[in-house]
Amino acid sequence: MTIRHLKIFLTVAETGKMSLAAKKLYLAQPTISQAIRELEEHYDTRLFDRLSKRLYITEEGKCLLDLAQTAVRAFDNLEQQMQSEAKIEHFRIGATVTVGSCLLPSLLEEFLQRRPLTDTFSFIGNTATIEEKLLRSELDVGIVEGIIQSPDLISIPMVEDYLVLACSKEHPFASRHSFSPSDLEGMDFVMREKGSGTRALFEDYLRANHIQIRCRIEAPFPEAMKHAILSNHCMAVISVRLIKEELQKGTIHMLPHPENAWNRTFNLVYHKDKLLTDSIIHLKNLLLQYRKPEFQA
Repeated sequence: MTIRHLKIFLTVAETGKMSLAAKKLYLAQPTISQAIRELEEHYDTRLFDRLSKRLYITEEGKCLLDLAQTAVRAFDNLEQQMQSEAKIEHFRIGATVTVGSCLLPSLLEEFLQRRPLTDTFSFIGNTATIEEKLLRSELDVGIVEGIIQSPDLISIPMVEDYLVLACSKEHPFASRHSFSPSDLEGMDFVMREKGSGTRALFEDYLRANHIQIRCRIEAPFPEAMKHAILSNHCMAVISVRLIKEELQKGTIHMLPHPENAWNRTFNLVYHKDKLLTDSIIHLKNLLLQYRKPEFQA
C-alpha cells in the first residue's frame, strides 16, 4: 500500500466512478480498478459496493477515507516542506576561539552579504572540539589554529597568524624587546584550556626547551586572558590579532618570538568525503582577504 493507492482511493470516493477518477488523475481506468482491488486485498475488506454501475463507499471505506485524508495531507505537507528546504542551503561553520574572536564576525558579515539566502550556523570551540564535530558531520567546515589529528580531515593553511608574549605595562618584561626561553622559567602565566591549538603550540615549545612555568589561571576566552594580563600580573602567549586594541592603546606590551617559532596559520578544515559546495568554496576565497595580520613582528 502506497500514497499513490490512497490518492486513487480518495479520488474514486470523491467522484463515485472509476471512469471519472481515471479522467481526473490522467490514468487508464484499469489502473484505477487495479489500485482499488489491491487496497481491498491488502486490508481484506470491501471499500466500495458496486450497484448499478455506481460505487457506494462502505463503512470500512469511510473509516479508511478519514485516515487516508490525514495521511495524504501529511505527505503533501512533507513534500512541500522538503522542496522548500531544498532551495535553502544550510551551512554550518566551526571556528576555534581565536578565530571566532578576531576573524569570524567580519568574515560572516561579508559572507552573508554575498550569499544572503544561505542559512548559516556558527559554533565556537577549541580545535579538538571542532575536529570531533567535523568527524560526526555536525559541522560542514572548520577554521582552526590547532593541529588536526584525524587522517579523515583535510586541513588547508589559509590565514597567517603568530603568537606573542604579552604582559601589562607594569610587568617587569614591559621594558624588554626580546627574550630567551630560559627567561620564562618559573613565570606566572594565564593559559588557554586543554584542547586549544594555542596552548598546544606553547606547551610544545616549553617541552622542547625544558622550561617550567606556573599556570596561575586557565581561561577559555580571550577577554578573560586579557583581564588576567592586565589585573593579575600574568603573562600570556596569545595571538597578536586578539590584542590589537590593547597594543594601540599601549595597555599591553608584546614581545614577538625572536626566531618566529610561534608563527602559525588558521586552517580551513573539512572531511575528505565532503562535497565542496559553493558556500565552502566562497568561504575559502573570502579567507584569502585576511591572510596577513595587521601587526607585523
